[in-house]
Amino acid sequence: EAQSRAESMKIEGEAAVDQAKLAAEAENINARGELNRISSARKSELDYLKSTNELEIGKRQKLADIEAEKFRAMVEKLGPENIAAIATSGNDNQVKMLEALGLKSTLITDGSTPLNLFNTAQGLIGTLPQQ
Repeated sequence: EAQSRAESMKIEGEAAVDQAKLAAEAENINARGELNRISSARKSELDYLKSTNELEIGKRQKLADIEAEKFRAMVEKLGPENIAAIATSGNDNQVKMLEALGLKSTLITDGSTPLNLFNTAQGLIGTLPQQ
């Protein structure tokens, strides 16, 4: 009877070991499957991001090319003489307007530069008679 119990316990122990091995193998298979699933999901996500980034780069490159062509066409249509005239027209128009007003001398400032006005009017009004 003791021998049969020992034999029974031995069989139960071997069965428990086999069961633990099978459970570990099943867990290993599940973990590998989950790893493969996650890897393929990440790869798909990276492929998607790469393709959308490439599309965005292409779009921005085409927009930059369009803007450059538009600018080139505008410069070509205007010509260098007209561009120079436009660039200097602000000052030329101011000078002509002041001349039209009959002003001989003018002080124009942007307001950020301090001016010394103590000696500015000297000689414009005339000299005071000395007593």
